[in-house]
Amino acid sequence: MSELLDDGPTGNTPEFSVSDLSGAVKRLIEGEFAHVRVRGEVGRTMLARTGHMYFDLKDDKAVIGCVSWKGQVAKMAHRPEEGMEVIATGRMTTYGPQSKYQLNVERIEPAGAGALMAMLEARKKALQAEGLFAADRKQPLPYLPEVIGVITSPSGAVIRDILHRLRDRFPRTVLIWPVAVQGQACAPEVARAIAGFNALTPGGALPRPDLLIVARGGGSVEDLWGFNEEAVARAAAASEIPLISAVGHETDTTLIDYVSDRRAPTPTAAAEIAVPVRAELLAWTVEQGARLSRALTDGVARRRQRLGDLSRGLPRVDTLLDNPRQRLDRADERLRAALAARVQRERLRLGEASAGLRPAAMQGRIDRQKDRLSGAAARLDPARLSQLHQRQADRYGAMAQNLSRVATGRQDRLRDRLEALERMRQSLGYVKTLERGYAVVRVGDQVITTQAEAARRARLDIEFSDGRLPVIPESGTPPTSGGPTAAKPRKPKTPKDTPDQGSLF
Repeated sequence: MSELLDDGPTGNTPEFSVSDLSGAVKRLIEGEFAHVRVRGEVGRTMLARTGHMYFDLKDDKAVIGCVSWKGQVAKMAHRPEEGMEVIATGRMTTYGPQSKYQLNVERIEPAGAGALMAMLEARKKALQAEGLFAADRKQPLPYLPEVIGVITSPSGAVIRDILHRLRDRFPRTVLIWPVAVQGQACAPEVARAIAGFNALTPGGALPRPDLLIVARGGGSVEDLWGFNEEAVARAAAASEIPLISAVGHETDTTLIDYVSDRRAPTPTAAAEIAVPVRAELLAWTVEQGARLSRALTDGVARRRQRLGDLSRGLPRVDTLLDNPRQRLDRADERLRAALAARVQRERLRLGEASAGLRPAAMQGRIDRQKDRLSGAAARLDPARLSQLHQRQADRYGAMAQNLSRVATGRQDRLRDRLEALERMRQSLGYVKTLERGYAVVRVGDQVITTQAEAARRARLDIEFSDGRLPVIPESGTPPTSGGPTAAKPRKPKTPKDTPDQGSLF
C-alpha cells in the first residue's frame, strides 16, 4: 500500500514558478488587506526625484515599509515627517523583485492634536532659530495705504467683513487675490499670492499694494494647518510689503502670526488696523483748525494789548521837538553875535600886522638877511669842498681794497682748482700705472693689446716708467719680461706678405 501511495520524490505537491508564487502571494495579501488603517511612528523618509515617497512605519516591535506614488503624495494634506505619529490609510501589496511586502499609503493623518502640536512646535523652534520672528525684522505699517491687497477666499464671509469695515472707516482701493484657505492647496496658493503681490511693479498697470492682509475665519487646528506650513511662513517673512495676518479668531495662533509685521485677532480687526476712521480724521482736522484760529486770535489780541501798553509810556509827538527847537533858536542868536565879534578881532590883528609891512622897513630887513646869507655862503664853500674830496678819496680807497681782495681770492681759488685737476690727471694717467711695475707695448704711437697682433709686428717698443726699450719679437713667441734678449734675424718678407702700412720709424 505504501508503495502505491509513494509517487516518487515529488508526490502530489504542485510545482510553482517563482513568478507564479510571487503573484499568488501578492493576490492573497492584496485581497485580504485591500483597505487598512495603520497607526505608528514615521521612521526614515525619502522623496525620490520621480516624486514618489518612501518611508517606514514602526512601533516598538516591528517595521513596515510604505510607499506613496507621486499622485498620492500630491493629494496628501499632511506629509509624513520623521518622528511623527500618524494614522496611514492604504492597502497592503508586495514587491516581487525583493520578496517584500509594503503598505501603499493613500492618506496620512496625524494621530491626534498632540502630534500636530508637536510638529508645529518643532517648526516654530526651527524658524525662530533662523531669526524670522525677530522684532527688528518687522516693518512699520503705512498710516494711510492707497492700495490694500487681501489674500483670502473670495466666497467666504471674511472678504465681505473686510470690505464693509474698510468702506465704513476709510474707503481704499482693494485688490483681492483668491486662494484656498484650507486643505492641501492652501499653503502653496497663499505663498504664491504673497510672492505675486510683491512681484508687482510700482506704478504699473496693476497698482502694487502698500499693505497686505492674509485673512481667514476661525476653525480647527486641521482647518488652519495650511497657515502653519513652512512655505507660507517663509513667504510672509520675505515680503517687502508690510503684512497683517488675520487668521482665525483671537485664540487661534498660526506660524504666519509670528512672522507677519502685525497680527490682528480677527479679519475685521485687520481692516481696523489697516486704515484710520475717516470721520475721526475729519473731526480732528476741524478741531485742530479751530484751535489754530483761537490761538492766532488770542496771540494777536495779546500783542495789540502789549503794544497799547508800550505806546502809553511814550511822549506825545508834538512835544518831542519843543526843546530842540528852542535850543536851535538860542544857538542862532549866539552865532550872530559871535561872528560879529570874531570879524572885529581879526580886523584888529590884520591892522597890526600890516603896520610892520611898510616898503622901506621891508627893504632894510631883506638887505640884512641877504648880507647874512652871503657871509654864511663864503664860510661854507671851502669846508664843503674839502669834506667832499675827503669822502671821495676814502670811497675810492675802499673800492680799490675790495677789488684787490676779490682778485686775490679768485686767483687763489683758480690756482687750487688747477692743482687739484693736475693731481687727478696724474692719478688717472698711465704713467702712475707704469711706476707700479706695468709696461705698455707700442708700435710707434699705436698701443698693442694682444699677443697675436704683437707677433705680426717686426719691431716693438716697450715703454717702462723710466723710458722705452725697442724689441724684435721672435716668430710665434711673445717677448719675455726678463729684459732684452738677442732675437734671431727674421727672414725678410716677400712683397706679397708685406702690409700696405709703411714703417713708422
